[in-house]
Amino acid sequence: MQVLSKVEAVPGQYWQWQAASPLPPESQSIYYVKAGDRRVDRPPLLLIHGFGASTDHWRKNVAELSQEFEVWAIDLLGFGRSAKPDWQYSGDVWRDQLHAFITEVIGRPAVLVGNSLGGYAALCVGAQRPESVAGVVLINSAGPFTDIQGTTKPDPVRAVMGSMVRTLFQQDWASFLLFQYVRQRSTIRKTLEKVYLDQSAVTDQLVEDIYRPSCDPGAPKVFASVFRTPQGEKVDVLLGQLQAPLLMLWGEADPWINARERGAKFRQYHPQLTEYYLRAGHCPHDEVPEQVNALLGTWVRSLST
Repeated sequence: MQVLSKVEAVPGQYWQWQAASPLPPESQSIYYVKAGDRRVDRPPLLLIHGFGASTDHWRKNVAELSQEFEVWAIDLLGFGRSAKPDWQYSGDVWRDQLHAFITEVIGRPAVLVGNSLGGYAALCVGAQRPESVAGVVLINSAGPFTDIQGTTKPDPVRAVMGSMVRTLFQQDWASFLLFQYVRQRSTIRKTLEKVYLDQSAVTDQLVEDIYRPSCDPGAPKVFASVFRTPQGEKVDVLLGQLQAPLLMLWGEADPWINARERGAKFRQYHPQLTEYYLRAGHCPHDEVPEQVNALLGTWVRSLST
């Protein structure tokens, strides 16, 4: 498939987020973009990027979706052009950030659209701050499920390796060295080429969009904190709490997850969801944007009928 090599991002602006206790009281600058006009007959969309990405990762979606919807995209605290304070980062932090943004800036419930880590953050809002949500769309969503004893045979090698990695990440020097490696443009490109099915979608622009925020002074500590902080609420618990409509979009060629297997788990705990499987990798919204935009638009329009 031919992918445009240069798509301009919509210019954005900043909102000052004053987090509530128990989070630190300092105001934090949060970057966001807005496109499209308010529609009284349709809810607004709030696009939420994944780990290491930013609002720029939605550049192929914002322009098209804004022709029919009021569209917002936001940089999670610690990523993109948003502030990168030395905090403990977790789903709870991003849940509270997104809830405050919807309340203070958007001003009405939104359809939350999240990729990977952003999907987990969107689900946290949908389940635990339902007054902010008109619907939830998860694209190759991250997040842990509860391990049900007896359903899978434990892998002792993986368990030991996982323990070693967690211990290593407690060391500042180790996490800093790893960060310096993974933030290199060459490493970013290699990683993207592994998780994108369509290699033509891995452009210099995309690599630069991910590299640029890693140069910010607080970026190394954000990277370390994400891996050090205990996992948040389990996905199955959140799905049990979720009352809003749910759309799942899966890139079947994602090497990081077994999309069909993971999709079945979501369906087990939330059988009323709608789902589609696409020929793409971990970021279908960037790899097959026309398909994602069409499926998303049709589903959101159906919420108003």
